[in-house]
Amino acid sequence: MNRLNSLALFVLLLSALIYGIIEWRSASIEQDTLIVDEQRPDFIAEQLQSKIFSDLGQLSHTIRAERMEHYSDLEVSYFELPNYTLYPQKEGQPWKVSAQEATLYKDNRVELKNQVHIKATEIDSLIKEIRCKTIALDLKTNIISSEQSVVVVGKDFTMYGSGLIIDLNTKQMTLTQHERTIYKKHDES
Repeated sequence: MNRLNSLALFVLLLSALIYGIIEWRSASIEQDTLIVDEQRPDFIAEQLQSKIFSDLGQLSHTIRAERMEHYSDLEVSYFELPNYTLYPQKEGQPWKVSAQEATLYKDNRVELKNQVHIKATEIDSLIKEIRCKTIALDLKTNIISSEQSVVVVGKDFTMYGSGLIIDLNTKQMTLTQHERTIYKKHDES
């Protein structure tokens, strides 16, 4: 009888273990489904084009993107291949900013990542373009900043450094750490 009791106890423990594993897996799958449901965008836009105006009716900025996903619970929008055109608050030519991806937060702050490219559209601009990995852009103030290394290409020079702050309204640029500058006169033909 002792053997029969041991076998019954073993089967009971094995059954409890299997039941526990099944319940644990089921709870895990439900949790994964819940997380996926929470991360679904409220809406998706393909080939997005948008113009944003200031309170005074002036064009503030435009955005074009291959894809945009908006998450209202998180209060963010994600962009694939965004292209911003930023207009100075007073007067002047716009600046163009592009990247592989961007995140727009509710406070009108944008983080652009991967192959960020800032380009001046003004023909006589001292700074022609800026390249870096990531930047933060404040759409309210038109101030761009980056802690990463940057390359600034200007008229007859290329500057390397890190820690960049640009006010697109005043065209004032600050480079926190300057590494080197290469001067080369371009032939005008």
